Amino acid sequence: MNYTYIVKCKDGSLYTGWTNDLEKRIIAHNEGKGAKYTKSRRPVTLVYYETFETKEEAMSREYHIKRMSRREKEKLLDELSYKEER
Repeated sequence: MNYTYIVKCKDGSLYTGWTNDLEKRIIAHNEGKGAKYTKSRRPVTLVYYETFETKEEAMSREYHIKRMSRREKEKLLDELSYKEER
């Protein structure tokens, strides 16, 4: 499987990425090996992910999420929370 994910950083910022091993990638972020952006903003917490069959699909979704405004990303997270509460 391939994943597009969003993590919330210690400073409250959101980082979007893709991976084929979600658990390993989150660990790498928290060890300072994940991405330059998250290295100085640890710890990070996984707040959202989607699964895809191909890496191309995951990368495409990552691109689209990264182009969203902060408000649009928060709306995506709020919609997920609403679904989980039902």
